[in-house]
Amino acid sequence: MHKNILVIGGTRYFGKLLVQKLLAAGHRVTLATRGRTADSFGSRVQRILIDRRDHAAMRAAFAGSQGYDIVYDQLCYTPLDAAIAVEVFAGKVERYVMASTIEVYRRLLGRQEDPLTELDLDLRTVRVDLDCPWNDPLVADENYAEGKRQAEAVLYRSGKLPVVTVRFGHVLGGDDFTGRLAYYVALAQSGQALLYANASAASSFISADAAGDFLLWAGLQDFLGPVNAAGNGALSALDLHRRVGAVLGEKVRALPLTTQAGLSPFDYPFPFVMDTARAASLGYRFGDTAGWLDLAIHQLQPELVCGLPAGAVNVRLAPSAQPQDACMA
Repeated sequence: MHKNILVIGGTRYFGKLLVQKLLAAGHRVTLATRGRTADSFGSRVQRILIDRRDHAAMRAAFAGSQGYDIVYDQLCYTPLDAAIAVEVFAGKVERYVMASTIEVYRRLLGRQEDPLTELDLDLRTVRVDLDCPWNDPLVADENYAEGKRQAEAVLYRSGKLPVVTVRFGHVLGGDDFTGRLAYYVALAQSGQALLYANASAASSFISADAAGDFLLWAGLQDFLGPVNAAGNGALSALDLHRRVGAVLGEKVRALPLTTQAGLSPFDYPFPFVMDTARAASLGYRFGDTAGWLDLAIHQLQPELVCGLPAGAVNVRLAPSAQPQDACMA
């Protein structure tokens, strides 16, 4: 059965892949964006030009809406965003799906040996700070993990929306704007050594395409609550570095560090892996990380080979791409 679907965001990275999959499945799609990123969907989608963080504008834009079967919120980063969603969409949506992240578990890092399950994060204990200047881009980037955690807490505590929060492992591939995988490719090609903290501290990953697939599936189900989404096969920063070297045919170097300074993306002092048993119990099986990672590495190679000086890694990471320590209680 075809659905009437709103996607907040949906013009880049795996949000764009989600929209492609929704359209291919025959659903009616409306995009709510600021209109700053061009898309190729043409007349196949309806558009609402809106700043998702503008409370008054969001309220006015959807005041006369008859509602949606599904709202996919790709741009819910802070408790302020979540509070807007609760007010604007309460009673007007049958299913609200927020794209969340493994980073909501960051405060549990090193506290347990087993992979993290959805129940390991007790959102009832999360303090929500609506007075923080979340709309300051620097604050939001530096507190990415805390913003997502508080956003989830607001959504579930309100009880006014039928909420699903998809906690993705680190998403790689596609048109990744964060530069995280590109960092490792550039490092291997430049011959610089990877500095790493813990060779066995693996983390969870998922491809951009698989993230879009899971969102599509999750939106059409009837379960509620948080759900982990990650490929089978966790990798440490050192594992990823060596895999990049093997794929590119480069001999890579690595040096252990005893401090947390100067480390690469995905480098953690302790294992940071999610358990995907809940998704499996609901009927979804994720593929193996090895099945898509090599292709993602190859896709980055051409643009990085050209003009990269030997010994110089010049890939700039988006602030939220770096491992974050939340600075707020």
